[in-house]
Amino acid sequence: MSRTMPDAAGGPDAAADAAGAGAFVSAPRKAHRSELLLAWQAMARDRLALAGIVISLAAVLLALLAPWLSPYEPNVASETASRLAPPLTPGHWLGTDGQGRDILSRLFWGGRVSLPIAFAPIVTSSAVGLVLGLIAGYFGGIVSALIMRSLDVVFAFPGVLLAVAVAAILGPGMMNVMLAMSIVLLPYITRIVYVETVNTYNRDFVDAAWVCGTSDFKILYREVLPNVASPVIVYGTTSLGGMLVLAAGLSFLGAGVQPPTPDWGIMASDGRVVLKTAPWVSLIPGVVIVVVAVACSFVGDAVRDALDPRQRTRR
Repeated sequence: MSRTMPDAAGGPDAAADAAGAGAFVSAPRKAHRSELLLAWQAMARDRLALAGIVISLAAVLLALLAPWLSPYEPNVASETASRLAPPLTPGHWLGTDGQGRDILSRLFWGGRVSLPIAFAPIVTSSAVGLVLGLIAGYFGGIVSALIMRSLDVVFAFPGVLLAVAVAAILGPGMMNVMLAMSIVLLPYITRIVYVETVNTYNRDFVDAAWVCGTSDFKILYREVLPNVASPVIVYGTTSLGGMLVLAAGLSFLGAGVQPPTPDWGIMASDGRVVLKTAPWVSLIPGVVIVVVAVACSFVGDAVRDALDPRQRTRR
């Protein structure tokens, strides 16, 4: 893709056209701010979205306050008599696991591990995917072919199997799990940005920016990026619940965070050996994972509908 710069010596008419183009360039940015305001108002009227926001923020807040809210240390086992204590036991309101560790305390501390593992890959892959997608969609040619064909190789593998394989190759650990999940997300986000960039490339306000002599970098930053950011935000928010489940699944399979680190997936895995006699050991962290993942999905669906004018009007 290439453009031909206009002749600078165009006289008064060219100057007038450039001034009009400059005024036209600012219009999409004002419209973009208005769209964001309408999107927020639509989300505020969505009860499921509000419930999802409350649950998600509560999970984050409880994780941040874990050192002050936890009645016990997460990895300290109590006396033998307190092992596998059922829920509502005095002093252990959610019971204890097979080693006598307080489940409530481990849930608080587990959020400090499980939530960042789910959130960090979305941020990382979105940042890298934005750069790769903008470059591939804007400049085209061999650069686009090289980037997109390389990522097509990753598309050949199912996401969950790819995450398990990468985590197994890199070895267990929090950073390796986040890297594996980022690799899984990167091709999807890059392709979303690429498609939106190609669609935006021939829009009138991009042509107007070229008429004004704006550089490629400023066009990408000021004109193209605001139009591709919304789909990335939607995809990231709708993927957050799935990433939480995937991170817990990797820890459950032993390919993620390792014991005795408190993690919701590890807590569910620890209860497998006592599933018949003490089902709450696996059931409680499993319910927490599902509730938080569904809440994130509610938020993601609301963001998607709020940023789409057609869906927003229908809702």
